This record gives sequence, C-alpha cells and structure tokens, in this order.
Amino acid sequence: MGTAWTAGRRVLISGASIAGPSLAHWLHEYGMTAVVVERHEGIRLGGQTVDLRGAGRTVARRMGVEDAVRAASTGEDGVAFVDARDRVRAAFAADAFGGEGFVAELEILRGELARLLHERTREHTDYVFGDRITALDDRDDEVRVSFAHRPDQAFDLVVAADGIGSTTRALVFGEEARVTPLGLYTAYLTIPRAASDGSWARWHNAPGGRVLALRPDNLGTTRALMSFLCPPRGFERLAVAEQKDLLRHVFTGVGWETPRVLGELDATREFYFELVGQVRAPRWSSGRVALLGDAGYCASPISGMGTSLALVGAYVLAGELASHDGHRAAFRSYERIMRPYVTQAQHLPPFVPRIAHPRSRAGIAVLNTLLATAAKPAVQRVAGHVLSPPAEKIDLPDYTRLRRSPR
Repeated sequence: MGTAWTAGRRVLISGASIAGPSLAHWLHEYGMTAVVVERHEGIRLGGQTVDLRGAGRTVARRMGVEDAVRAASTGEDGVAFVDARDRVRAAFAADAFGGEGFVAELEILRGELARLLHERTREHTDYVFGDRITALDDRDDEVRVSFAHRPDQAFDLVVAADGIGSTTRALVFGEEARVTPLGLYTAYLTIPRAASDGSWARWHNAPGGRVLALRPDNLGTTRALMSFLCPPRGFERLAVAEQKDLLRHVFTGVGWETPRVLGELDATREFYFELVGQVRAPRWSSGRVALLGDAGYCASPISGMGTSLALVGAYVLAGELASHDGHRAAFRSYERIMRPYVTQAQHLPPFVPRIAHPRSRAGIAVLNTLLATAAKPAVQRVAGHVLSPPAEKIDLPDYTRLRRSPR
C-alpha cells in the first residue's frame, strides 16, 4: 500500500470538479488522506457535455466507475452540421473514427461526472465547501495554508486542481503559468428541450465566425453553446447581465434556432461565459505544491481532451507519489510521464479555432464540403488522424501492487 513515506500523508486539493475528486480517490487507494476545498457551496452540478476518451476511459475503468459513467451517459448519437434551414450538410455518428471523433463513445454531463466522483469519495475524503485558499507558506516539512474562512492548517502537500483560472496556481507560480487565449469566446447555457431537439447534437455556422450548437442531455433539457471569434477584450470579466447583452448583440441576425436560445438567456439558471485558452506552465510543481488538470495544463474545450487529461493526470500523480520516497522525485516523475501526453493534446490542428468558425458564407460552404467528405466511410480512416484527439498516446503505468485492495 504505497510506500512508508506516503502512509498517513495529508494532501490538500483545491477544486472539487473532476481532477480533484479523482486525485482524492487514488490518494486513498495508496494510504494517503485527502482534503478537498471548493469555493462553491457544494458540487457544481451544471455544465456541458464532456468526453471520456482513450486513456481517460482506461483510468475510469481502473477506478471502477466506467459502468456508472456509461449509465449516466447523455445518449448522444452523433453530431450533425446544419444550415439555417436545419438541413444536414455533414454528419458523424458517435462510433465514427472508432468512437474517438467529434462525439466520444462515453459522453456525460460535467456536473453528473462531478457528482458521481464526489459520491465515490466522500466517505474517505473531507470536503470543505464555501471556502478557498488565500495564502501558502511552503516550508521544508509542511505547507501552512491560510483560508478565507477557516483557521490556518498544515498539510504535507497541496495540489491546485481548481481550473484554468486557478487562484491557487497564481499564489505559487504568479505570471509564470499564464493562460494563452485562442481568440474565441464561448458561452454555455441550459435551455428547455424542444420538439426539434433529438438524440443528435446540431452545429450551425453563421457568417462572422459565429457558432450555435445544441446538444441533448439525459436530464430532459438541452445544452446550448454560443461561440464567436474575437481577440481578448476582457468580456470574460463582465457581469453576467452584460455578457448576456453582448451575446444578444453579437448574434443579432443569426437565424436557425438562435432566437429561441437568445430568448432563454434571462431565464436560464446555468450560464457560463469564458475566453477560450490554454495553460502552458513551464513546470508543474514548486516545493510541496503541484498543479493538476486545467490548472496546470488546460488544453481548451476545443481539444476534446480536458476530462481525459484530468483523470489521467490524477492517476499518474497519485501513483508516482505512492512509488517514490519523497514528493520531489514523485513530482518530477509525474511531469516526465504526463508532459508528452499534454503536449500532444495541446497541439491543435492548423487554423483552429478559425477553421471551425468561418467568417464568410463561402468559408462555411467550404467547411461543410470538407466535413461531408471526411464523413464518408472510405475517408474516415485518414480523416481520423486529423479530427481525433490523441487520447491514447500514453503508456499508463500500472500501480496495482501499491493499492490498498489490488483489483
């Protein structure tokens, strides 16, 4: 069960979405104790559809949650690219590209996966909601942590798993680990399901680099995505009401289902707006503090790899801590194993995201033609090398011998 060094170690994890609870699971397997602090008042159940691909699906299987994820799947059958009259210009079933294309074999709502992971770990993990880390004092033998609402505490290690905008990362790495914008703003919201919504996702391009996508879920609602090309202008820092007004302005004149979605902006209880970007940190640890998931190496939603990186990163980080006699060697090994996988995930196809957001009607026509060609069975094998993310390109270590209950 781990090493003598790991026995009884207390690890503070910042963030209770996907990466944090996944790490808590594996730390428990190796005899360590996890405390997860989350600034929200509970598990955030909102969010869009996420994919479990390649090595991420393998890790879910090793965690014993693959069947539960499959049972909670959105049931999305594929994605269709449609014009303003809802005519299909190209379509990809969920099993296209071996189930690793635009739609993965396992699709689940982010909030549903977070809930599942929380339920699997809450018996052995102390979850602290409604609080956050405000200061870290990294010493030779411990990390003294200050919180917004709780008394200071000491931990053996601290892991930042609190997303692309990680405040914990900023406390330790400052500007060294920055977000690189990709020139795209995206809004996510949940709207009532309509008769026009089926089991397929629908993607619509409009001139001006604008996209509206609608995706089915398993909760009786529809998940909407609105994105538009734009250089960074600070829109992500606007108040929610101002962001919704911006969307109304940007998407004025876009047909198809756009009026329906804009009409639900005020009523929706789930809304998130972001400047899409990547985190490229030159190092993932400093002293007794490490980075995990989007906090350390966000590949952006465009990559289709965020959830797999979170699951695989948690598995490798905990496994390397259990394999070494000290955190420094473990952190180095974690980065050595994960860095090539992350680099591949962050290497997006040429002209992304512009190629998926043409500015002209002619550009949209060209995109639809290319997609229709790629959808043909005879072309899929070649197209899959471009359109499928590198989800399996890592040799996952086997830490079975170190676990409390080898399976």
